[in-house]
Amino acid sequence: MSDVYSYPASMRRLVNELSKLPSIGLKSAVRLAHALIEPSNSAAEELAGAIVNARKSLRYCEECFSLTESALCSVCEDDARSRATICVVEKPSDLISIERSGDYNGLYHVLHGLWSPMRGVEPSAVRINELAARLEKLGCVEEVILATSTTVEGDATAMYIANMLKDQDVRVTRLAQGLPMGGELEYADELTLSHALAGRQAID
Repeated sequence: MSDVYSYPASMRRLVNELSKLPSIGLKSAVRLAHALIEPSNSAAEELAGAIVNARKSLRYCEECFSLTESALCSVCEDDARSRATICVVEKPSDLISIERSGDYNGLYHVLHGLWSPMRGVEPSAVRINELAARLEKLGCVEEVILATSTTVEGDATAMYIANMLKDQDVRVTRLAQGLPMGGELEYADELTLSHALAGRQAID
């Protein structure tokens, strides 16, 4: 690979910013940068416009904290969705993955992170307290499905929430262990998620 530090300053800045994106290493950032600055490629302007538009238009749902362009997301606005079940996920992309399975018709709650004492991330830094407040507000939730990733932090977050809810009249379940250990929910296929939902187990 060409030495990135031999590029002009503007190119180095572009590569540096691209490499900050999730799953984008230096080599991938260099390839993307070259593609974006190609004079015959109009993708750069279109991409820049899409990013600006998304940042202006998107917000978090006032109920579940998923992405939306209005006060409530399409799931929370849907009266046909069951209010008896809330599925707790780490990020909006996890919600999309579960929706693609076609086997869940309840509500969601997006944490936007995981509890991680080792990294200094307290429960208040993710939306765990908001989950407790939401359960009290709804007053009709019978089951909370913990669909965090099968990582150390995902498991710790699930156990923290389960302990928080142990004295409440609500069933707390965890997705079945069909998901690969250390795997993130958004990368699981629809069939795996379908089986994990169907085989979810209660947390005592």
